[in-house]
Amino acid sequence: MAECGAESEQPQRRLGDKKHKNGELTDLPEEEKKQRDREDHESLVLWKRPLLTLYYFSLELFITLKGWMWRLWHQRQTVFGLVMLLILLSIAYHIEGPHQKYVRYMEKKTLWCAYWVGLGILSSVGLGTGLHTFLLYLGPHIAAVTLAAYECGSVEFPEPPYPDQIVCPQQEGSISLWTIISKVRLEACMWGAGTAIGELPPYFMARAARLSGADPDDEDYQKFEEMLDQTESAQDFGSRAKVAVQKLIQKVGFFGILACASIPNPLFDLAGLTCGHFLVPFWTFFGATLIGKAVIKMHIQKLFVIITFSKHIVEQMVSLIGAVPLLGAALQKPFREYLEAQKAKLHHVTGEGTPAEENWLSWLFEKVVVIMVCFFVCSIVNSMAQSYAKRKRHDKSSDSKTE
Repeated sequence: MAECGAESEQPQRRLGDKKHKNGELTDLPEEEKKQRDREDHESLVLWKRPLLTLYYFSLELFITLKGWMWRLWHQRQTVFGLVMLLILLSIAYHIEGPHQKYVRYMEKKTLWCAYWVGLGILSSVGLGTGLHTFLLYLGPHIAAVTLAAYECGSVEFPEPPYPDQIVCPQQEGSISLWTIISKVRLEACMWGAGTAIGELPPYFMARAARLSGADPDDEDYQKFEEMLDQTESAQDFGSRAKVAVQKLIQKVGFFGILACASIPNPLFDLAGLTCGHFLVPFWTFFGATLIGKAVIKMHIQKLFVIITFSKHIVEQMVSLIGAVPLLGAALQKPFREYLEAQKAKLHHVTGEGTPAEENWLSWLFEKVVVIMVCFFVCSIVNSMAQSYAKRKRHDKSSDSKTE
């Protein structure tokens, strides 16, 4: 009996050993598997694995374009209507007639608005990893208009060359804070509207995940769900601030979203995820975000830039630079030369020769813009490559479950 018991236990022990070995070989502990996936995810960048990153990026780009083409094919009636409308607009654009001045005006305004809306989208899309287009484009544009307004005594810059180039008008007028705000209102509001549009992808992702009950393979959404599970145990300031934003939006609704969108708020990335997760109606979320970002917040940012670059403030800042010990005079000189060069450009008239060459400050700013744009492009490539890697892992896990 003892021998029979020992013999019957041996196959079970061998089977258990086999399962244990298979478990070690195929099914790692959940935490260890997540850690390994996180390390692979972080290492898939251009400066660590360039060839694999570019390969995954190209595959993800192909899949994305294929998905867009498939959606367009399903909406072919709408696409056909838009194509016919574009054909009619093209005919009206090329036919000569008295309507051409209105066509040119609409073309100019449409392209100008589309430019700033696009920059706004680039600024907010990507859950905080977007291109900082306010610092690179809109802020300098408002500053240039402010400096020109005080130098020229007017904001009625001749068009053309404005907005490509600012030249003082022949006659001076009266300027005030309100006239400068009105001059840059269109581009500022369009940029704010673009930032509101850029907040929509996380909203739709979280909403679709909540309605379908699926667990999306998105790291930001997974962190958001972990934050919801740990709302009571949050200790550090960043976690408490995120929980406060989430509770404000969840309890107050429209006015909570409006309050968060109306101030420069780095935590507003959570708003789209929160509203989508708790199924806040689309127009409640987007309406509050649009009003907050394109109207209230945009006027706050405009006022800050206009006041900062008003004539007397700029002169005081340049004087303060000169008060820096040892390096003050050396630093003050290029700033004064730059301001004088900009003033000379404002009074430059075509045919009077070329204005003075730009100094190293403008050269340095251009190089900073180029570096930031290149970094943004690299972040897009890395993000799409990592998305393909997630897709690949998800497909592999699905196949293993079916087997």
